[in-house]
Amino acid sequence: MSIIETNQLTKIYPGNIRAVDSIDFEVKAGEVFGFLGPNGAGKTTTIKMLNTLIQPTSGTAVVTGIDIVKSPAEVRKNIGYVAQDVGVDEYATGRENLALYGRFYRLDGQTIKHRVKELFELVDLTGYEDKIVSTYSGGMRKRLDIAMGLIHQPQLIFLDEPTVGLDPQTRVHIWDYISSLAKAMGITIFLTTHYMEEADRLADRIAIIDLGKIIALGTPAELKQSIGGDVVTLSTCETGEEQCEEFIRRTQAALSNKPFVLGTQATDGELAVYVNKGESAAPTIMRLLANEGIEVETLSVSKPSLDDVFLKYTGRTIRAQEGTATTFAQMQRRRYRR
Repeated sequence: MSIIETNQLTKIYPGNIRAVDSIDFEVKAGEVFGFLGPNGAGKTTTIKMLNTLIQPTSGTAVVTGIDIVKSPAEVRKNIGYVAQDVGVDEYATGRENLALYGRFYRLDGQTIKHRVKELFELVDLTGYEDKIVSTYSGGMRKRLDIAMGLIHQPQLIFLDEPTVGLDPQTRVHIWDYISSLAKAMGITIFLTTHYMEEADRLADRIAIIDLGKIIALGTPAELKQSIGGDVVTLSTCETGEEQCEEFIRRTQAALSNKPFVLGTQATDGELAVYVNKGESAAPTIMRLLANEGIEVETLSVSKPSLDDVFLKYTGRTIRAQEGTATTFAQMQRRRYRR
């Protein structure tokens, strides 16, 4: 059973900026669906169309069996949404934050009381219910934010870049909570991220999006298998140096038509060579290049990763950005909270 279905879903902003370009995909009930791509790929625009915050320019989408354009209010009853920016009130307690959201969804007092207790246990914040949120750590605030999106027991929750800006240790903790959430509640999770490891670890299936288009979709294992083998990465220079292009051109020519080479892809001064068996192919590659007088400075052999998948389909890698610039909208929200 599908809980999300899209057909040619498109969003064009003023200036003919095509943020999302005719995408088709479905999300199955009960799965963790990863939406992976670099900043600006169209992830947040897609999620905002699906949760009815913005309308599509064209195309259709059905969420929890309801058309997002025809019946947006009905869609909102069935979903939760946790945005990139933590939406908690720092000057209220954790209990007050959850209770406020419960009232937004018109839950009765007894239900709110029960859900607060249940959710604080779920996100491992028991004992912090009546503490002011400004005393919480960043990871605790994020967990509270996720709990707020679950107060009304939605069928589906959207998590938009849930760990952006968090330190690596806190990020891993949030991953654990998301995994336990999926298992404990049997809820469908739509997760957007630009962290390869996050998508690989959490998602049952992944759609990779770039420049508004879905370029690959499948389980993490299926996407990696599409590479067709191991990856031997070669380099001899720093990114941007003039000799990089010459090195890559000569290396690709030397390896062309070799039966053990499945393909090559150049990016950032490096050349990825896809082979069946990396350990045995690496010495052969070195001998071939030495015979051609091509000097290799570094060589590494690895199993395919999601970054390799992205590289194969786009010709570049995702560079995870730990911090993002503060936008005017973010500044306004902070002023309002103060």
